[in-house]
Amino acid sequence: MNYTLHQLQIYLKICELQSITRASEELHLTQPAVSIQLKNFQDQFPIPLTEVVGRQLYVTQFGEEIARAAEKIIKEVHEINYKTLAYQGKLSGRLKISVVSTGKYVMPYFISEFMTKNDGVELLMDVTNKSMVVRSLELNEVDFSLVSVLPKNLKVNCLELMPNKLFYVSSNKLFKSKKVTKKQLFEEVPLIYREEGSATRNAMETFIKKNNFNINKKMELTSNEAVKQAVLSGLGCSIMPLIGIKNELMNNELDIIPVKGLPITTKWNLIWLKSKKLSPAAFALLDYLNENKNNIINERFAWVNKF
Repeated sequence: MNYTLHQLQIYLKICELQSITRASEELHLTQPAVSIQLKNFQDQFPIPLTEVVGRQLYVTQFGEEIARAAEKIIKEVHEINYKTLAYQGKLSGRLKISVVSTGKYVMPYFISEFMTKNDGVELLMDVTNKSMVVRSLELNEVDFSLVSVLPKNLKVNCLELMPNKLFYVSSNKLFKSKKVTKKQLFEEVPLIYREEGSATRNAMETFIKKNNFNINKKMELTSNEAVKQAVLSGLGCSIMPLIGIKNELMNNELDIIPVKGLPITTKWNLIWLKSKKLSPAAFALLDYLNENKNNIINERFAWVNKF
């Protein structure tokens, strides 16, 4: 056996994506280069690692076993690199953070300076909906999660970061006057929802149920960005987090329509399992946030107080 770390990394990416083309794109390599490395890696084994059925590449059972072993090897290599940095007096390690989709407008600002100061720390940040974020935390796949609603079924520690406000939002061309009736807002104009499992959707549905609104026209989209574009186009209205529509409000492309009971206010919370054994990098991030979060809010998010 004479495989290289480079081959292991390429093979793992192919297994993850089940596509040589997509793997080459993510690795910023040409497709022929990835194919050659896969062939060279395969030549060292008497049993097929992958197979192609039709045009789809599949990983064989043996190939999955090799992928798991390769993942362990790569992890050990990372550990060697981290230990080297630690002996040099540098903070090192890998931080894994899962973030609810709207949290992508928040979390980068809270960690950017920390990452700049600690270049030995690697960051893996997954952006998805609330149910998937909570799931990854429950399975101990991440160090931290950023959520606006705390999970009820998990024992977690929590660091509160900043408020999260949700307003009724429309295109600036949809209503000639901001003084519109509730019937217009919730019965005549289509209301655009996030997908099932989204914390924003749960907040919307709770508000609508509490006020006994009858929603006659309803649409569902799978990201906050998609909802925003739909509202901008005049396709409908929505109850949206303020944090994701700053530019559109400043450019007068979107309007906040006053509605009794709104905004809905929750909190952005960084959470982690109480049973989690945090790494030195994770502890360092918590120390940094406790010391600097107020300054970050004042510098980066003071604009939210205008609404």
